[in-house]
Amino acid sequence: MLGVALSALHAAPSVALAVRWAAIVLLAVFALRRRTLTPWIFVAMLAGAELGFDAPHFAIGLRVFSDLFLRLIKSIVAPLIFATLVTGIAGHGDLKSVGRIGIKSLVYFEVVTTLALVVGLVAINLTQAGRGLILPASTSAAEVATAAPTASHWQDFLLHVFPENIAKSVAEGQILQVAVFAVFFGIALAGLSESRRAPIIHLCESLSEVMFRFTNIVMYLAPIGVGAAMAYTVGHMGLGVLVNLGKLLLTIYGALVALVLLVFLPAALLFRVPLRRFLAAVAEPATIAFATSTSEAALPRAMEAMEALGVPRRIVAFVIPAGYSFNLDGSALYLSAASIFVAQVAGIHLSIGQQIMMLATLMLTSKGVAGVPRAVLVVLLATASSFGLPTEPIFVLLGVDALADMARTTVNVVGNCLASVVVAKWEGEFGIEPVSETVLEGMAE
Repeated sequence: MLGVALSALHAAPSVALAVRWAAIVLLAVFALRRRTLTPWIFVAMLAGAELGFDAPHFAIGLRVFSDLFLRLIKSIVAPLIFATLVTGIAGHGDLKSVGRIGIKSLVYFEVVTTLALVVGLVAINLTQAGRGLILPASTSAAEVATAAPTASHWQDFLLHVFPENIAKSVAEGQILQVAVFAVFFGIALAGLSESRRAPIIHLCESLSEVMFRFTNIVMYLAPIGVGAAMAYTVGHMGLGVLVNLGKLLLTIYGALVALVLLVFLPAALLFRVPLRRFLAAVAEPATIAFATSTSEAALPRAMEAMEALGVPRRIVAFVIPAGYSFNLDGSALYLSAASIFVAQVAGIHLSIGQQIMMLATLMLTSKGVAGVPRAVLVVLLATASSFGLPTEPIFVLLGVDALADMARTTVNVVGNCLASVVVAKWEGEFGIEPVSETVLEGMAE
């Protein structure tokens, strides 16, 4: 009996290992039935963590695959930021043509987006979710040494923001300079006549569509990149990394709830938005956004729902599409929290001034990426390189990004729907325009 018990005790680790891998295989079989990448990313994350735990020396060698994925993502950053900003400003920012609606929309967008960035910043500073997760010394030292330096005085920062050579800015990964150039380019383009600016706008629209498609293609490699990164990370740091990821996910969800209660609700009360009717109208678009993690999937239904609620079509047609470039409240909150999380993991102390500069950077670089799942990774990498932060913790974030993406995309859609109602109320035109029968029939289906 004693011999049997000892044999079972020795065999227990092997049995547990077999059970864990069998569970991962079953999850992979389940993922085969789904057409989205999210299940595959979860499976890759679990497989990478298990491989890093079981064979750390082999797992460390897999970092090359995560680095390849990183290089592809970095190649997207500059053209995507440039194209989306120029398209957003020149296509929607011609204030002479859109008049009061455009001005009021942009003012509301920037106020709410700034508050979302602040909520994310405060939340991650309160929870300190990245503290205690030790980055390997070799990684942090090498990456921080090669990263762009952060200006120590506001004068230096101000000079660093404006590009002297846009090609140099792109080559060096100075994304804030690219964003500033794109803003001035878009403003200049918006000042031209329609016939002269149309070809450039069409070119930028095509470029942004190509880069979004490029992003989608690269994201097919996300399971490989996530699995390799998780294997390398667990091989270096152990399974303790999962505790910090759990804390971060709870921080994100808590901060999004706080954003709804502290920003969205007061705005709705201030402009006397009919809350019950609004919640009923926004329920379906929000559900679509949560299930697909894509704001674009919910766009047609959101526009129909707001028009049926009483928002005039001309306001819906401007505010909601423009909000997809300028009013990404959930994504903005996530980006501010994730950026500080990366700094906490790297052991880099950012002063209040540096954190404010980071928020200013995110206000520009976060525009126009809500339509593609996990496209915020592009902005996060750009921000990290601009502020001298290592990229290793960003791959750790991919482990929970799918869960965070569902919530932040839902908040993006709800925020844009609320913006359309607020602008209509602000203009005094809510509920005064008859709703077409086609829209009503569509909502009744």
